[in-house]
Amino acid sequence: MLKTTGVKLFKYLKKDILTLILTIILSIITVGITIYIPILFGQAIDTIIEINNVDFNKLKEILSLVIIIVGINSVCEWIMRILNNKMTYRISKRLRQDAFKKIQKLPFSYLDQKQTGEIVNIIINDVEQLTDGLLLGFTQAFTSLMTIIGTLILMLTINWLIAIVVIVLTPLSLFMARFITSKTHKFFVDQTKIKGVQTGFINEMISNLKTVQAYNHQDENLDKFNEINSELEKTSLKAIFFSSLTNPCTRFVNSVVYALVALFGSLFVINPVLNLTLSIGLLSTFLSYANQYTKPFNEISSVISELHNAFICANRVFSILDEQEEIINNNEIKLDFTNGDIEIKDVFFSYKEEQRLIENFNLTVSKGQKIAIVGPTGCGKTTLINLLMRFYDVTKGGIYLDNQNIQNLNRQNLRDFYGMVLQETWIKHASVKDNITIGKPDATLEEVIEACKKTHAHSFIKRLPNGYDTIISNEGNLSAGQKQLLCISRVMLLLPPMLILDEATSSIDTRTELKIQDAFNTLMKNKTSFIVAHRLSTIKEADLILVMNKGQIIEQGTHEELLKKGGFYCKLYNAQFEN
Repeated sequence: MLKTTGVKLFKYLKKDILTLILTIILSIITVGITIYIPILFGQAIDTIIEINNVDFNKLKEILSLVIIIVGINSVCEWIMRILNNKMTYRISKRLRQDAFKKIQKLPFSYLDQKQTGEIVNIIINDVEQLTDGLLLGFTQAFTSLMTIIGTLILMLTINWLIAIVVIVLTPLSLFMARFITSKTHKFFVDQTKIKGVQTGFINEMISNLKTVQAYNHQDENLDKFNEINSELEKTSLKAIFFSSLTNPCTRFVNSVVYALVALFGSLFVINPVLNLTLSIGLLSTFLSYANQYTKPFNEISSVISELHNAFICANRVFSILDEQEEIINNNEIKLDFTNGDIEIKDVFFSYKEEQRLIENFNLTVSKGQKIAIVGPTGCGKTTLINLLMRFYDVTKGGIYLDNQNIQNLNRQNLRDFYGMVLQETWIKHASVKDNITIGKPDATLEEVIEACKKTHAHSFIKRLPNGYDTIISNEGNLSAGQKQLLCISRVMLLLPPMLILDEATSSIDTRTELKIQDAFNTLMKNKTSFIVAHRLSTIKEADLILVMNKGQIIEQGTHEELLKKGGFYCKLYNAQFEN
């Protein structure tokens, strides 16, 4: 899994490969300077020969050189950090762009199964943790590795016997760190999952706060949030506790190594062994190298924890990027025009195999017909709309537009022929005009005003602070009815050949609804229209009413014909007008 994820990440890194190479070169320079400085300090100590016998000229030269190379090192580190940050944010940008682009192409079945908050958490938080942990961790790991190699070579040059002691003991800290991090991996995975659940819950509750308060559900939500929060706290504490053991355990090993180097080094200063001598300055240099050599093992161990978390986040990000997109037929057809003749033949569909919904569904609709679809909740009304728009594809059978199977049509091309008004309104954060011209971006202001006058939205729009230039949003101060009027105005502006009205006037007062019905009647003239309605009084003029129940058409006819039958529709209709 790590190898596969690494290959995928490298594809995003390729565009910044020059930046990465320059970062590596700067890392080598900074490591080289860091390793060279102890040699200079050792030489500086050796200029102190005895009391009142110090080579100040040489000491001055050495300290001047130290100041120069420290300055160079600082500049290199500064440039390296800038390049690292640029590389990190570029990759974050590309990952988020690709993830957001991918969401636009995913089938609705995927989005229906995921919490919105979880997807948002992956695109925002997981991408950030991935890039920070992976790229910065990589740089730190590379610098640490170069430090280990450099100090090891120099220690062997100074005193190979003491160097062997360091080499033998130091890996104990790495083995200890690996043991601890292997145990913490599960906790980091759980932590990331619970964060996604928490984000989804918060998003869900804030988006529906009015409903929550209307049903006095605050205490239950708080209890649920506290439960998730407590679970996150426990998992996070376990992850942090076990990962925090890495640092003190490795530091203990490093301190033991440092003490042994100081002990053996002191003995070599006093009594040379095997012709291996050490001056006080060289001992100081060796102690510095021993510290530099052991410190990266400690850093690498902490980096391993970061990399573990980064790869966990990477897997979640790539779980979106690797999802199967909506199936595209390479031979798909684009229509320039449609009459609006629709035929549904022997259609079977279910969201889940074990739960049957629509079976052996047949329907023929001619151009210009107004088809009303009614029935109890869950009978398949909205599902039929989803199939007509190809938000979902049929399991079996076919839906034909002008004798063309819509599964052979380009989805975007198919949807261009429909104007859709849903019960659930969507207003984006933009001006009123921009919200209305979503389907026709090149529309003039005069065209927008004309459409809004037909839907009776113009009167409230002109009272807004900046009229059609007023910035609005879904969470703004517009009423549900006003938002729905804007959604209806979009369709009125677009004038598509086919219409889908799914409870299009549910949030509008009765007086305004009667006016809009007149506008709809004009709009629907010679256009194939599907009207999903719960208020049966709004569909009396429909050419054909389909009464659905459990995914089947159980009755069909005009309003008067269905009332005369005295069947299911008649009972539904009378139930709405009983006192």
